[in-house]
Amino acid sequence: MRSPRSLVLASASPRRLELLRLLGLPITVRPAAVDEAPRPGEAPADLAARLARAKALAVKPPPDTPALVIGADTIVVLDGAILGKPRDRSDSARMVARLAGCTHEVITAFALRSLPEETLLSDLCTSRVSFAPMSPAEIDWYARSGEGDDKAGAYALQGLGSIFVTGIEGSYTNVIGLPLDRLYPHLKRYRLLPPGSRKRPAVP
Repeated sequence: MRSPRSLVLASASPRRLELLRLLGLPITVRPAAVDEAPRPGEAPADLAARLARAKALAVKPPPDTPALVIGADTIVVLDGAILGKPRDRSDSARMVARLAGCTHEVITAFALRSLPEETLLSDLCTSRVSFAPMSPAEIDWYARSGEGDDKAGAYALQGLGSIFVTGIEGSYTNVIGLPLDRLYPHLKRYRLLPPGSRKRPAVP
C-alpha cells in the first residue's frame, strides 16, 4: 500500500506555517534559499510566480515518501512598484508612509511540486488592501514596533498593522502570505484533505 503523501513547506515564514496548521495537516518545514532579485523589466506577478516555482524545486525530496512541496512568494505592489522587505526601521517608515492613504496590491504565487511524480503546477492570487491616512507620529510608532521588519511592504495585517487597514478586496489569507481558498482545491486533488469536508478556517 502506498504511503500517504506528506506536506512540505519550502519557506521559513511563520505566517505561512500558521495558516497551513489551521487545516490540521502535519507539515515539514524545509526553507529554500533562492535569489529573490527581480530580473530587468520583470512584472511583479511574473516575479512572484518564478520565485514560488524556484522555491518548490529547490527543496531536496524527502526519502521514500510521496510528498507535496509548497513554494510561495508574496509581493506588495503600489502603483506598479514592488515594495520588498525593509532594510531597516527607517526604510520601514518610508514604505508605510507610501502605503498610508492609498490602496495597494498584494500578490501571492504558490507552486506545488508533486513527488515522486515530479510534476509542478502553480497558481496566483491578488488582493487589494486600503490603508487609512496616517500621521507622521503614527508612521514612526508603527515602524518602531518592529512588526514590519521582515515583511513585504513593512506591515503585517494580522498584527498592529490591522488598525490602519480600512478595506480588503479578495482573499484575507493571501495578504498574510498564502491564499487558503485557492490552495484548498489542490490539496483536495492530492487527497490531503477529504472531499466534501471543506471548512472555512478561523482567521488568526
